[in-house]
Amino acid sequence: MVDTLDLAPVTVGAAKPRGRLRVVVVLVLIAGAVLALLSQGLLHSLNYFETVDQALAQRATLGTREIRLEGVVTAPVSRSAVGADFLLAGSKGVIRVAEVGSPPQLFQVNIPVVVVGHFDSARASVFHATQIMVKHTATYIAQHPSRVRARNGSVR
Repeated sequence: MVDTLDLAPVTVGAAKPRGRLRVVVVLVLIAGAVLALLSQGLLHSLNYFETVDQALAQRATLGTREIRLEGVVTAPVSRSAVGADFLLAGSKGVIRVAEVGSPPQLFQVNIPVVVVGHFDSARASVFHATQIMVKHTATYIAQHPSRVRARNGSVR
């Protein structure tokens, strides 16, 4: 018995839609995961600050966690070898700040600052700061070149 070869062309059926659907679902899941990671990364990298009024209203929920606190420096300011003590005012309240470190050169009364630190407890009246950030415009250096000097005497 001799086998004969069937040389007739074979027709291939259309690809199963189930396979395509699986690829589309996987791609959508990957795109969703990438978007979720990007959005969470961006949200957690933002570093907001609390105003004095917000901190006073939310002191119980802020607890002892580190925050950035924004307000205007008011008198009296007491400088010492270990830092500075001053009052930080909002529109409705005042918080006493005890800063450990060296205040920036531009630090003075009646300027807006952001301080980084924490309260000792939810009922504490003193905010313990480890850093003071002073904001000024780009024109400040041009208007006051002798005030903005590095410790080595060079002008910044």
